[in-house]
Amino acid sequence: MKNKWEANLIDLIKEDSNIVQGLRIVASMQLADGWIGAGFIRNKVWDYLHGIEGTIRSNDVDVIYFDMDEDREEEYELELKKMAPQFNWSVKNQARMHLRNGHNPYKSTSEAVYYWVETATCVAARIDENDSIEVMAPYGLDDLFNLAVRPTPYTYKNNYDVFERRWREKGWLERWNRLKVFPTPSS
Repeated sequence: MKNKWEANLIDLIKEDSNIVQGLRIVASMQLADGWIGAGFIRNKVWDYLHGIEGTIRSNDVDVIYFDMDEDREEEYELELKKMAPQFNWSVKNQARMHLRNGHNPYKSTSEAVYYWVETATCVAARIDENDSIEVMAPYGLDDLFNLAVRPTPYTYKNNYDVFERRWREKGWLERWNRLKVFPTPSS
C-alpha cells in the first residue's frame, strides 16, 4: 500500500509528460534494475511546492541501474541521447559506483542510492512492466515533501563538507526559498 507522499509523487510524475517520457524511454532499454533518480525527480516536487512551472527541472537526467557483468554506461548515454536529445542523460551503473565512492560493493541499486548525499535526493522512479510508476526512496519521502535539505547518515559521518558544498553551490535556496537546511540527519 502506498503512503500519502508516494501517491502524491506518482500523481506529480503522471502529470508531467517530460518525466513520463523519460521513464518510458529508460524502461524501453530494459536496464537491470533501471531507474531515473536524484534531481530530475526531486526538483519536480520542489518546483511544484514552490509554484514553479516548467518542463525539465534538472541539468541531468540521472539514469541508474545495477549490472555486475557489464560496463556500458557511455553506450547507453549515446543511445538515450539519440532517442531524446532534449534531455542531458547521465547513466551510472550502481554496481560499479562503490569503486568511485570508496565503499564496499553495493548489493543493489537501492543500497547505492542509500549513500547519496541528501535524503531528499535519495529518490528514484521507474515504469514497470504493467505500466505502473514505482518509487524508490530509502529514506522515505518526508524530507522531500517537507522541503528539508538534510544529509544522509553516511554523508553526515563521512562527507559532511560535500553536503554543505552541494546545496550552496547549486543555489538551491535561491531557486527554492522555502527549503529548510538541517545540518544533521533526522533521528
